[in-house]
Amino acid sequence: MREGKREGNGNRKYWLIAVAVFAADRITKILARGIPAEGQVLIPGVVGLRYAENRGIAFSMLSGAPWALGLISLAIIIGAFLLTRGKEMSGLRRIGLMMMLGGAAGNMVDRFYPGYVTDMIEVLFMNFAIFNVADMCLCIGCGIVIVSLLKE
Repeated sequence: MREGKREGNGNRKYWLIAVAVFAADRITKILARGIPAEGQVLIPGVVGLRYAENRGIAFSMLSGAPWALGLISLAIIIGAFLLTRGKEMSGLRRIGLMMMLGGAAGNMVDRFYPGYVTDMIEVLFMNFAIFNVADMCLCIGCGIVIVSLLKE
């Protein structure tokens, strides 16, 4: 019985990743409200900040149904949790999944209230969508999971 308890406690540290991603996303979205309308350059020619409201999913697709998108996000989060609960997997894969979970939860909260996802990170050296911390963590987490699967 003690063995199982230790294993469960060891997995709790991975949940901190999801919590940290969620918190960083929430904080940056609150701070984004103060970005000047013309935007703000952080690294000239590389990256800047510009406030944007995304009322759909990636690249504003499926705009106009924030509650439906929020419910879909919630269903995916619950499904992923149920599918991975109790499964043996590498630490690397757990890290990726927790990054994805934290990012998905951050954007899901926005879809329910205020009804759009706040974006603020702008790539200046190419024409690309404005995105947020949750989006970054979703993509990085997905990459980590793919690498972990390829390693196996």
